Amino acid sequence: MASSILSAVLALAGLGMILSLILGLAAKVFYVYVDPRIEHISDVLPGANCGGCGYAGCADYAEAIVNQNVSPNLCVAAGSEVTHSVCGIMGMSAEIGERNVARVFCQGSDDKAVKRFQYVGAEDCRAAIAATGGDKACEYGCVGLGTCVRACPFDAMHMDPDGLPVVDEVLCTGCGNCVTVCPRNLPQLVPVSQQTANLCSSQAGGKEVKAVCSVGCIACKMCVKKCPVEAVSMDGRLAVVDPNKCTGHGVCVEKCPTGSMRFLHEQPDTESTQPIPEATQEAEATQAG
Repeated sequence: MASSILSAVLALAGLGMILSLILGLAAKVFYVYVDPRIEHISDVLPGANCGGCGYAGCADYAEAIVNQNVSPNLCVAAGSEVTHSVCGIMGMSAEIGERNVARVFCQGSDDKAVKRFQYVGAEDCRAAIAATGGDKACEYGCVGLGTCVRACPFDAMHMDPDGLPVVDEVLCTGCGNCVTVCPRNLPQLVPVSQQTANLCSSQAGGKEVKAVCSVGCIACKMCVKKCPVEAVSMDGRLAVVDPNKCTGHGVCVEKCPTGSMRFLHEQPDTESTQPIPEATQEAEATQAG
């Protein structure tokens, strides 16, 4: 009996040794080398997995940096220190461009834009447009259901009481999640230093815009004509500002008859952001002509 038990134990021990040898051999045969720099870079990255770099998460981006020579400065959620650290791991010099932030290119709040009906349905801008086209009379306007706010992984957006999303420039990393989810492309990424912008996205005609929104661009071209550095041009029926040319002089803001052209940063003289009577008269005369 004792000899039978001993034989069984020895057999199991032998089988265990054989299996261990097989596993050890398989580990060597199928071993895949993982560059330790991938783990180091993953540890340095913020771990937000926001997708702003174009990859599914920080781990995927770290692997792309090491194995595919992808630029190490694509992480918009990280500051310059993180970029310098990643470059240090890779033995590269850091090239850090200007930070981008999101701006909402619509000012059609509940008190300024006409609504066609009272929407009752899923609290999602995409669902609302798919089902009803949205409740705003302006087909380019913000639906106001906060899809972009919920998509922000950094709590850099909130809905104001008048039904528009507001961006916190300090917290915004420029990851672009809000841009991706908006069905009307109203949040857009712009350089943080950009001084002015036409915060309207409508390509409708002037009369149509006036009928549905009091702060929409009416394509009067006053800003284009008056800009001293030619930083404003027309994209169809919409005035757009070139941030590379804009000096922040503010003539476009002063001359805009509806207030769609705005300063993007707080100005000492807040009165200059309001439309002036002369501008209104000139714009109406231009449209009439």
